[in-house]
Amino acid sequence: MKANRFRQALAEGRVPVGHMISEFATRGVAKIVEAAELDFVFIDMEHTAIDPARVADLIAWFKATPIAPFVRVPQGLYHFIARTLDAGALGVMVANVETAEQAKEIVYAAKYAPLGRRGVGLGLAHTDYRNPEPAAYFREANENTTVIAMIESWRGLANVDSIAATEGVDMLWVGHFDLTQSMGIPAQFQDPRFLEALRTVAAAAKIHGKPLGIQPGNLEQARQWQELGCTVFSCGNDVSVYSSALVAGVAALRNAVGSARE
Repeated sequence: MKANRFRQALAEGRVPVGHMISEFATRGVAKIVEAAELDFVFIDMEHTAIDPARVADLIAWFKATPIAPFVRVPQGLYHFIARTLDAGALGVMVANVETAEQAKEIVYAAKYAPLGRRGVGLGLAHTDYRNPEPAAYFREANENTTVIAMIESWRGLANVDSIAATEGVDMLWVGHFDLTQSMGIPAQFQDPRFLEALRTVAAAAKIHGKPLGIQPGNLEQARQWQELGCTVFSCGNDVSVYSSALVAGVAALRNAVGSARE
């Protein structure tokens, strides 16, 4: 499988930085993101109208770059996971993983035997329409397919150690808005209970040798959450980045040109 910046960053001990694609599912976004020198992207199928055909297009465009295309699927169901990987995604982020049993089912859908039960369909997009030597390909795919379990509820938090311990789960990710909502403290990211929850997830990730990701809303959050144990970061989603830049740019332009003259 083609090398990607995400795996390279981890191997070199660097902090991988990515971005969420939620709205701008265009043919140009892959090269735009590449120019920003990001390591990975998430194509979001949970909170958007991006359908499987558009996901497949986006993955194909990202495969022309060194950026790792991951897809956030709504649930850990086989038809979401296996089809996404067969379209060429290098990993899946699964929303709201709450138990080790759920984590195992996700791994079964994402990995080939003996680690999982992913169905075999070679010669398609995920093998660049070539027919690889099967045994070697299965080993390589299992090693390079990144399975990301999102911790987004009090139940997932309670079971985070067993989720992190699940063979085949490659990374944990804190969905901070959902987690605080589940805890009864929505969006209260300085609440001691949330900070302790983040420490708990970070401890489980560290014990089991897994990276821990999160998507901070600003640099102050990024610094604080890194101190608490986060090791992978997403630089917002396309809507938030565009909206913030546009609002700031328009305000600066209005300030520069002043009021209309008579």
